[in-house]
Amino acid sequence: MPIATLIRRSSLPCPQVSNDQALSLLQAHYGLGGALQALGSQQDCNLLLDTGAARYVLKICHGDYRREELQAQHAALEHLAGRVGVRVPQVIPARDGETLLSLTLGGQAVHARLLEFIDGQSLGDAGHLGLDVLTALGELCANVDRALEDFNHPGLERILQWDPRHAGALARHLLPVIEDGDERLCLREAADQARHCLAPLIPLLPLQAIHLDITEDNVVWARDEQCRWQPQGLIDFGDLVTTWRVADLSVTCAALLHHAEGDPLYILPIIRAYHARNPLRVEELKALWPLIVARATVLVLSSEQQVSVEPGNAYIQGNLDSEWAIFDAATSVPMALMEAAILAAVGLESDPAPQPAWSLLLPGLRDRAFCGVDLGVLSEHFEAGNWEQDGIDERLLAQTARQTGLATSRYGEYRLSRTQPDSAREPDTFALHVELHIPAGTPVHAPFAGYLRQTADAALVLVGDGFQLRLWGVGSALPCDTSLSAGQRLGECSGILLVQLCREAGLNAPLFCTPAWASAWRQLCPSPAGLLGFDCDARPLPDPQALLARRDASLARSQKHYYQAPPQIERGWRNHLIDMQGRSYLDMLNNVAVLGHGHPRMAREAARQWSLLNTNSRFHYAAISEFSERLLKLAPPGFDRVFLVNSGTEANDLAIRLAWAFSGGRDMLSVLEAYHGWSVATDAISTSIADNPQALETRPDWVHPVTAPNTYRGPYRGPGSTSDYLRSVEQTLARLDAQGRQVAGFICEPVYGNAGGIVLPPGYLQAVYEHVRARGGVAIADEVQVGYGRLGEYFWGFEEQGVVPDIITLAKGMGNGHPLGAVITRREIAEALEAEGYFFSSAGGSPVSCRIGMAVLDVLEQDRLRDNARVLGAYFKARLQALAERHPLVGAVHGMGFYLGLELVRDRQTLAPATSETAYLCERLRERGIFMQPTGDHLNILKIKPPMCTPRHSVDFFVDSVSKVLDEL
Repeated sequence: MPIATLIRRSSLPCPQVSNDQALSLLQAHYGLGGALQALGSQQDCNLLLDTGAARYVLKICHGDYRREELQAQHAALEHLAGRVGVRVPQVIPARDGETLLSLTLGGQAVHARLLEFIDGQSLGDAGHLGLDVLTALGELCANVDRALEDFNHPGLERILQWDPRHAGALARHLLPVIEDGDERLCLREAADQARHCLAPLIPLLPLQAIHLDITEDNVVWARDEQCRWQPQGLIDFGDLVTTWRVADLSVTCAALLHHAEGDPLYILPIIRAYHARNPLRVEELKALWPLIVARATVLVLSSEQQVSVEPGNAYIQGNLDSEWAIFDAATSVPMALMEAAILAAVGLESDPAPQPAWSLLLPGLRDRAFCGVDLGVLSEHFEAGNWEQDGIDERLLAQTARQTGLATSRYGEYRLSRTQPDSAREPDTFALHVELHIPAGTPVHAPFAGYLRQTADAALVLVGDGFQLRLWGVGSALPCDTSLSAGQRLGECSGILLVQLCREAGLNAPLFCTPAWASAWRQLCPSPAGLLGFDCDARPLPDPQALLARRDASLARSQKHYYQAPPQIERGWRNHLIDMQGRSYLDMLNNVAVLGHGHPRMAREAARQWSLLNTNSRFHYAAISEFSERLLKLAPPGFDRVFLVNSGTEANDLAIRLAWAFSGGRDMLSVLEAYHGWSVATDAISTSIADNPQALETRPDWVHPVTAPNTYRGPYRGPGSTSDYLRSVEQTLARLDAQGRQVAGFICEPVYGNAGGIVLPPGYLQAVYEHVRARGGVAIADEVQVGYGRLGEYFWGFEEQGVVPDIITLAKGMGNGHPLGAVITRREIAEALEAEGYFFSSAGGSPVSCRIGMAVLDVLEQDRLRDNARVLGAYFKARLQALAERHPLVGAVHGMGFYLGLELVRDRQTLAPATSETAYLCERLRERGIFMQPTGDHLNILKIKPPMCTPRHSVDFFVDSVSKVLDEL
């Protein structure tokens, strides 16, 4: 390789071209003029020309480059046009028809050409880039490589510093530019390791023409209607060369590590997308990570070299931090681990040597049975949050060992004790070892031949041929480097023995890894069952997508679930939900679990009452009377009758029947944008198009929607809009009066829950109630979502308006997840229903339901959860309001207590709803360990209604996470 050419080119400064020189060139050769703007580049001078009618890019490079190399780029642009799914720039010929000008500017020989400018946005300075961008980049890279597979040109055979075939030589040459000794050592070791891993693969890597710079910077992007980034064009063919095909993908992946927040697995969707369109050989997949490490090394060294040549080049200086971040991510994990992760990502596995028939590690326990201890998410040993106690796993193992003699944990189990609430990152829950509790003094023998090592963390390591065994808890008098044969005694166990097997000698594997890394790590650290002589493996978890497919195959499509690919949630504790891999999700949308999840009092009450009796409410038992009396004490004076049902839908449906029976009429008034249930009657009065897109077209003639009193985005704004919203009610009632129709009632959430907790304008309910009652109708307060203490300042939502309804409906938090609902009213209204027959709900008011309902009220009071909603809710709202100062998308914060709404808008004047941005925000919050869903007719509001036990640090985690994702937008 002509290394002298490579070295010379790697040190070329950017051509110095003034605006006057560039404008003179453009006028003389293209007849164009206009405004010029410098575009960043490492070794070229790129200028954006805006003529007013069109925009172009003037590219000026050193005359040191052969004309053939530049002509190859032009030929490639012509070859790719219309073949890769995005635009590529057209080359604009000069007046004389030439597409490439070779001339002298200011005494320096340069080449110049003019290209079409493609409109769009670069994502180089963006923070997190989502799956849409990663997938699009992988697919584009594959499309370009497939299209260039048959492209040839003499200019492709060139000496290019970015060609990975020269990475080792270039790195060795540039290393002296690094002054810091530690940094220089890291870079040299990375380059050497990449070269060592690549060496045996090189003869098997196919060659072809590739772009070699398909990055988020060189792709032009635009958002679609769903707020997803879509590629519009591909630019900058300056690195076009014939080299290894897989190098193109390696460059794309390396560039995206800048956005990975240190997580190398971030790039796997790119690899999957590429491989699906342009399948790679196994050898190419194995070469991919070493190529990424080599690229990261050369990026840093090249930029450091260029900064030394051009200390004033702001473009290069600005890239240095990003390139060091790429290098840090690329060198943060072992090569073998990333190879396993990449192969697993495309459905392949490494080809490890088979495990031989080893001798037993503990031959003295050959005929003894080990008792496996379940430490997983569903373990019966865990209850009431005891898994949060330090050392709980070890205590459970020790307890089992005392009872049975021998105890073992399970390899490959996701440990519940390692979950981390309020964390944006996955916890390291997957066990890559087993822990044995055995009699102290038990002899430990070498299961295979090898030599001994010791580590700083007190592990005894047996290094064999193709495997190493790490043991903790073994006392050995043998010195380091002692050679042992299979079966030879190496020491005694202290009573607790940790065992980990690894295929890579010298690899310091963790005892636990995150679920995302599990498939890769288990390739390198297989189960030690073969050397223990018994099955110590956890059962594999069911595939959550297969389970979801079963759900979709048996449930009606109208029964939706959260998220397209939801985690499988099987456990909850307080204000968090936990998936089968031990990840905790902050629950910010579950107003059913008002006390929080897994509450021990609820479990005890349900278990005790179930063990005694559970039957229908026609039987005579104490709980139904006791619970009804407690509900009446919570209601305003004059309320003396209770109906117990199973849900908010049933409560509202019954309230409608009561209104009909008491008034003698059928006509009901409800507000627009509201949801009251799914039964025939409650669906009829529900007008939320987010829940039912046909809601406004399918209302029966007895339902009369009135304008939603939405003081933020309704037709009338602010607290002074009461009279304007009342006009809609008055006009509707006047029309019914003129038709001689009897009004049955008016139903409304006292705080507008379905729109995110908007407080109604002052005096609104008082006036509406008066109008309806004057016509013989009743006022129904739907407290299903907003009532029962959740608002903090008020137990009932109607208290905020200073009114008393005729009927109160409630459910949700009444049972903390148990199906429980109620209607509270006055005797004359309740007894009006008898004229139409008896009321009966088989499970409504059952003994179990009533006991749970009373326990909920006890805990609400004893744990001062309403005070928590009031005090912490005020802090919560203030923190959300502060987001508006930083993020233009934040339009308003609604609600109070633990019923809050964050409304996102694209424009604070027009209030154009930020629907797609809200969907993106909810999906990103899920990725960061938070459950949240949009609400409102435009699905642009976060309806925030967490369990009332939510603590301050969870509130901070939520608001900080929302702010971080809004930064991405």
